Formats: sequence, C-alpha cells, structure tokens
Amino acid sequence: MAYQFAKIRVLVLEDNAHMRKLMKALLEAIGVREVVEASDGAAAYQAIKQSPVDFALVDWEMYPVSGLDFVRKVRTDQDSPNPFMPIIMITGHTERERVMKARDVGVTEFLAKPISAQSLTQRLEEIIDRPRPYIRTPNYFGPCRRRKRGGTYLGVERRVQH
Repeated sequence: MAYQFAKIRVLVLEDNAHMRKLMKALLEAIGVREVVEASDGAAAYQAIKQSPVDFALVDWEMYPVSGLDFVRKVRTDQDSPNPFMPIIMITGHTERERVMKARDVGVTEFLAKPISAQSLTQRLEEIIDRPRPYIRTPNYFGPCRRRKRGGTYLGVERRVQH
C-alpha cells in the first residue's frame, strides 16, 4: 500500500548538522512536509513538549543527552507529552548488544546508517501496518519487544495466556 506522509510531523534528533539535513531530505523525498529538528535529547524533549510530533528519528550518540536517554525520558517521565510516540533509532552501531539495549529502553524500530528513502519507508510502514501493543512492567514501558508473527512460539519463555 502506498502511504501519503504529507500530514505527519516528524522529529529528527541528530547532533550532526549534515546528517540532520540528509534525514530531512529523505523525509521530504517520501512526502513528509513538516520536520522538527533538534541536536540533543534535551532540546528534542522540549520541542515535543511545545508541539507534538507523530514519530521521531533518533540518533544514538549525542552529548549531553543521548538518544537512549531521550527515549527513556519520553517513555517514562510523568510529564512526557507522548510516551506512546513511535521512535526509530538510527545509528551506525548495529551490534546485537546495542540493538537489544535500544529495544530495552523502548525504541519502536531500529535503522542502520546509512539510511535510504526505501529503508525509512519500510520502517514507517512497519509502524503503521503492524503496530505493537505497549507493555508496562516494573522495569519497562514501551512497545512489546517481541515481534508476533503467527503466535507459534512454544519456547520456555512463552507468555502464559490468561
């Protein structure tokens, strides 16, 4: 299905000005018309408090407030403007441990640099077509970390249905 992204508002959180410009150009190429830019997590958090966005593209490493810290704050702060906001983590560091750490703080999708209009569109379509329920536990709030495809997992850590 072809989506029209002209009516969505996107936050681009990236400390590198060149990468912010590139991500904005990619968003515009797929039809996004409104992009909010921030160079660190603190500025991004203030931006979404002032004016809501539909989703965020977030770089991992920034100073003084990293992308992970931003995600954690969006998901868990009492005054968060939208703890359910879809967040796509964008990074050149794709080691399994990092992907799992991003997942464990509440990232919705993970996208490896370099990104393309096609890979960005695929992640957006995944968010739209297959939204995951949000889970709240004592140690986690965010999208369900398990990707449900068919519900046939029978392993020892399978969730018990009540």
